[in-house]
Amino acid sequence: MATETPVMLVAQAAVDASAEGGAVHATTEAHGGEHSEVFPPFDPSSFGTQLIWLAITFAFLYFTMSKLALPRIGSILEDRKSRIDGDLSAADAARQKTDAAIAAYEAAHAAARAKSQAIAEETRNAIKADIDGKRKAVEADLSKKVADAEASIQATKTEALGHVSEIAADTVQALVTQLTGSASADEARNAVATAAKE
Repeated sequence: MATETPVMLVAQAAVDASAEGGAVHATTEAHGGEHSEVFPPFDPSSFGTQLIWLAITFAFLYFTMSKLALPRIGSILEDRKSRIDGDLSAADAARQKTDAAIAAYEAAHAAARAKSQAIAEETRNAIKADIDGKRKAVEADLSKKVADAEASIQATKTEALGHVSEIAADTVQALVTQLTGSASADEARNAVATAAKE
């Protein structure tokens, strides 16, 4: 027997597997390389065993999936669903807390704004009252100083007017002395007094 190639071994195994009741339907010669015209899985004579193995494989896979894989997948999906539901409820609670915090902030902000406006108005009124009080005090002080100055001016004016007649008498005496040579102080005063009356 010559050396068998892998193709020949596969063909021989297919022939052996497809034999039913000891009958060989396809043969391959070792040296000639001849093989059957029908692909072994499509050979109608091996459908029975193929169906049996299909049923066994399907039952095994069905059992494995239904007893092992699907319950684990179901529990994973249930855990994920419960975790997602928990996360959604936590997010909703956080959103509600955030909304409440925003509302509280806005209320506190409005109250602070109203309070600051009230404080500003109160401060403005206090400053205005203080300025008005100081202005009145300054005006009173200035009025007093003006009155004092007017009184002082009046006194100085009265005093100056009181000296006018003396100055005029001195001036008349000096002029008369220059012009005529002699003049008394009493005569000069009398002349000024007469002129002032006219």
